[in-house]
Amino acid sequence: MTLLEIDLKKLEQNYSSLRRRLNHHSKMIGVVKANAYGSLSGLIAKQLVDLGVEALAVAYTQEAVELREYGIEIPLMVFYPQVEGFRDIILHNIEPVWYSKRSGKKFKEALSEEKKSAYPIHIKYNTGLNRIGFHPREAGWVMEQLDDSSFNVKSVYSHLAQTEAPKPNEKTENQISLFKQIMNKHSQASNQKPEFHLLNTSGVFNYPEYHLDWVRIGLGLYGFANHPEWNKTLQPIAQLKTKITQIHHITSGETVGYNCGWKASKNTRVAVLPIGHADGFSRQYGHGKGWVLINGQKAHIVGNVCMDMFMVDIGDIPCNEGSEVVILGAGIRADELAENAGTISYELLTASGNRIPRVLKT
Repeated sequence: MTLLEIDLKKLEQNYSSLRRRLNHHSKMIGVVKANAYGSLSGLIAKQLVDLGVEALAVAYTQEAVELREYGIEIPLMVFYPQVEGFRDIILHNIEPVWYSKRSGKKFKEALSEEKKSAYPIHIKYNTGLNRIGFHPREAGWVMEQLDDSSFNVKSVYSHLAQTEAPKPNEKTENQISLFKQIMNKHSQASNQKPEFHLLNTSGVFNYPEYHLDWVRIGLGLYGFANHPEWNKTLQPIAQLKTKITQIHHITSGETVGYNCGWKASKNTRVAVLPIGHADGFSRQYGHGKGWVLINGQKAHIVGNVCMDMFMVDIGDIPCNEGSEVVILGAGIRADELAENAGTISYELLTASGNRIPRVLKT
């Protein structure tokens, strides 16, 4: 059986490690979007609340609604709210991010219709990532809107494009400079005095002088920080495991998988594992770019990853049908495996499909 095992003790260790790194006045927004980076958003959120996180954040409104229904009551921020979900946001006391004139105007209309005032919101500026956010030139318009009693501006923030890059980094410094100007404008011109944040996990490590009022930590909670030295302070909380379905004895010259994707150069054994690209384990890990651990030994993927299965060359590794296989976790870091296949840990972690049961480590 294939399963994803979640270790809440490691989550606690990561949280504590990251918390110790913060400036004493900085608060933490725990990012639990995408099912808590492919794990269990409800249980992860509850554990973070119990540990003392001051706020949580998700990407989209439905994720936040599900957390409210799960019983999460602390401030809950939605990074990319769509206008169609504004009433759900208000109904569940969720805090949206304003990132464009359209989103701001539409949310103001929704508040008026619901007869709400002093509603908590956050403001996002685009300082160079060019994903979402107000252009700095729009700061005047934004602050005009914030004089309205409908709003309580809790924070103003931006997102850096490459916080893990070695310092000094001109692009990052330019973004920081722009954000300082925005901070100054909001501090001086607005009747409301918002708090500020700029950093994600990598930024917490690389730019301690800019922890500001809040930091947004996602990947770090799950055991990764985009740098080998920083990674040493964290532990992956999830382990993806399965069991061998079948073992084939392959003779030299035989092929394995669709399109005869792999040809044996010698007699060997090949194990079939019950997980495939329909479960989020992408075809890009085929042809030796990915590997698993069986009895602590590496077994490389051969041929193409199929929809529901993939095959590994087990050679002389001692194992049988039914033997346990580690796909991610102890001995196989998601960042290392992802890098070998030309992608990033975020993609691998969040890809695990809903056919894979999530269980807590006991």
